[in-house]
Amino acid sequence: MAFHVRGAVLPDGEVRDLWLVEDRVTYEPVADAETISDGGFVVPGLVDAHCHLGIAYGAKPIESLDQARELAAIDREAGVLALRDAGSPYPYPELDDEPGIPRLARAGRHVAPPRRYLRDIGIEVAAEDVAATVTAQAKAGTGWVKLVGDWIDRGVGDLAPSWDAATMTAAVEAAHAAGARAAVHTFSEEGVEIMVRAGVDSVEHGTGLTLDLIDEMARRGTALVPTMINIRTFGTIADQARAKFAGYADHMVALRDRFPVVVRAAHEAGVPIYLGTDAGGGIQHGLQAEEMLIMQEAGIPAADIVASASWKAREWLGFPGLVEGGLADLVVYEADPRVDLRVVRAPQRIVLRGRVVR
Repeated sequence: MAFHVRGAVLPDGEVRDLWLVEDRVTYEPVADAETISDGGFVVPGLVDAHCHLGIAYGAKPIESLDQARELAAIDREAGVLALRDAGSPYPYPELDDEPGIPRLARAGRHVAPPRRYLRDIGIEVAAEDVAATVTAQAKAGTGWVKLVGDWIDRGVGDLAPSWDAATMTAAVEAAHAAGARAAVHTFSEEGVEIMVRAGVDSVEHGTGLTLDLIDEMARRGTALVPTMINIRTFGTIADQARAKFAGYADHMVALRDRFPVVVRAAHEAGVPIYLGTDAGGGIQHGLQAEEMLIMQEAGIPAADIVASASWKAREWLGFPGLVEGGLADLVVYEADPRVDLRVVRAPQRIVLRGRVVR
């Protein structure tokens, strides 16, 4: 069955007609197509560029495919029709092409240092085993590897890189040799500098970024996924740690407080920015609209936020937007989200893989 949609189609905003034939978009009229939306603003399906379908709330692995389906459905109902799973302790390749699941780009398990990451989430390996583990995890994902670049070191009492710089550089090289892109979790100043200069493809969180390093990211085309909704939890993390690690607690609060300025500087420098919530663990799914509004509070223009959460992110992940022959994923809003970003909280129509969600 074919569907017909008419409205102002983003990114150009021109009022036009789209026909959805199975899982593809065409601009050629299709006889007897059912009109499912007439009016409003038509946006390529939103993307959560950093989430975890394999991690249940509370930072523990899920136990079944049905749990992953339930989490994906929450995102889908919010208009998020593509996901980049930035590390999963539970493999779920069976869901890659399942009709009701948003498009998936997946990393394997997090590659993490021994006894310095969330229990049962990552594969914890010593320096000499990092490159080989990255190579194996590249095969477990669909084009991405996730590295843990830093975490609290209890001996130091603060954030510290996971391994030495040579090991972390070799990890990025191993990912690229295996045909995968490397994403790195990093909060600290030292950790993010090592990984950017090592040639990592995307910085996740990136609270330790400096202006000089932002310029280097812009030069290299290194992406930033700031997960601002997650950074707002740093105060709670600091409160829990303060009795034993006061320096770490102060550091986390300082990183949180300066982060909006960091993100705004990255945007102004031309760093590619994509929006992700870090759902799974400490953040609930379905909050991409709130992430978008927090980005606006940081001073990023609404039009750029919508682009970074929709067609630009889809292009980055290899999921074409509403072009001739593109994928039939769309969200319709009553008003222009580039003018009033709040409308992303209330999608009027959602279509995933050519099927009407609502």
